[in-house]
Amino acid sequence: MDCILGVGGRDNETITKVFELTEEQQENLKSWSAELKVRNDILKDKSKYLMKKNEESSPEVLLTVSKEYGSIMDSMKRNVRMIDKRLLTSFNKAQYERYVKLCSQLALRPIHINRSVDEN
Repeated sequence: MDCILGVGGRDNETITKVFELTEEQQENLKSWSAELKVRNDILKDKSKYLMKKNEESSPEVLLTVSKEYGSIMDSMKRNVRMIDKRLLTSFNKAQYERYVKLCSQLALRPIHINRSVDEN
C-alpha cells in the first residue's frame, strides 16, 4: 500500500511540523490542498448524483453504477497521490529520507520521486 501524506486533509499542520517545511513549501501545501479539494469535490458531487439518479435501479443497472462509482473513487485516489507527489518532489534530501523512514516504520510503500536531476 502506498504511503500517502494526506495533503489536503486534516494533517497539513502535522505535515508542516514533521517535515519542517519551508515557507515556500507551506505556501505550496496550502495551494495544492485547495486544488485537491476542488478536484475531489467535483468527483464527490458526481458520485452523489450517480447514486441519487440510480436509487431505485435494477440490480443489473446497479452493477454498472458500482463500476462507475469505483472509477470515480479511483480518480480521487489518483488525485491524492498526484498532490502528495508534488509535495514530495519539493522535499530536500533530508525531508524525503525522513518520509521514507516513516513509511518503512509503517510497512508502507513510499511514493518514489526522481532525484536524479543534475544540480550542477
